[in-house]
Amino acid sequence: MKRSEMRGPRLRAAHLIAAAVLFLFAPAAAQYPQRPVALVVPFPAGGATDLIARLLANELQEKLGQPFVIENRPGAGTTLAAAAVARAAPDGATLLLATTSTLAIAPSVYKKLAYDPLKDFAPVELVGTTDFVLVGDPALAPDDLHGLIALLRGKAGAMTYASAGIGTPHHLIMAMFLRDAGGTAQHVPYRGSPAALTDIVAGRVPMMMCDLTAALPLIRAGKLKAFGVATATRSPQAPEIPTIAEAGLSGFAASGWFSIVAPAGTPRGAIDTLNRVMTAYLVRPEAAEKLSAAAMRPLTSTPEELARFIISERAKWAEVAAAAGIEPFQ
Repeated sequence: MKRSEMRGPRLRAAHLIAAAVLFLFAPAAAQYPQRPVALVVPFPAGGATDLIARLLANELQEKLGQPFVIENRPGAGTTLAAAAVARAAPDGATLLLATTSTLAIAPSVYKKLAYDPLKDFAPVELVGTTDFVLVGDPALAPDDLHGLIALLRGKAGAMTYASAGIGTPHHLIMAMFLRDAGGTAQHVPYRGSPAALTDIVAGRVPMMMCDLTAALPLIRAGKLKAFGVATATRSPQAPEIPTIAEAGLSGFAASGWFSIVAPAGTPRGAIDTLNRVMTAYLVRPEAAEKLSAAAMRPLTSTPEELARFIISERAKWAEVAAAAGIEPFQ
């Protein structure tokens, strides 16, 4: 067939595809509340969490034809933003990018929360995970995980480890590692990963479980030693680093995760619309490519699957906190 003869069928096919897309999303746009929507992010602008929020907000804005605005509300270990969204009107105009800390860890590390993670939110979708890596001062004697575990067992609590703060995934994943490895170490909390990494590079604290995005430039510069990533499979961003399970602690796997939730009572039609649009985006290769640059991996779920996941994660991290002797504070 000549190029001129192909043009007609191709144009008709393109028109049919465009019509199908409009047909798929037009009903969703029609039933979603036609007003600006706030997507509240419990971290400052510019981080990996902010990246996934903006990608989703842009997609929702394009498909639903209304503004989705990012509101960064950092503070109190993500609980400040969560409390604000829990109090918001359940009309689809307010959403929360909720993390492992927000919904699963906080109940075990805070004496009193201004929200109930299970009762005050309507689950929408599990949208992604973030990779963590166990790193150490290059001067630390062991060169592999077997040696580090032996050192931790032999030192019997004399060693220390840094974290990005009490009750952060950095803290709890490291506590889980110590429990599974049969070792002990003293916790030294910092205000965020950068400050903690600075002291590890300087040799003031020997090790840390850190988000891979923050640690990787220092690992590749030779300023940090990587013992293994915490996930069940190697990170696409750093495939040269083995998993902790591969390196010597069989069965170990942990990661941070992100989800979208709405205030409890938000209409099911609005929740289903959000879920449908985000799922369609998160399964596209371009989403995986963009998130991989920040050591994140896209996930999808139904609202019901997310609800069950939150319950299981809450129980899991409660057990880890109790085993580590983490006392609720504030």
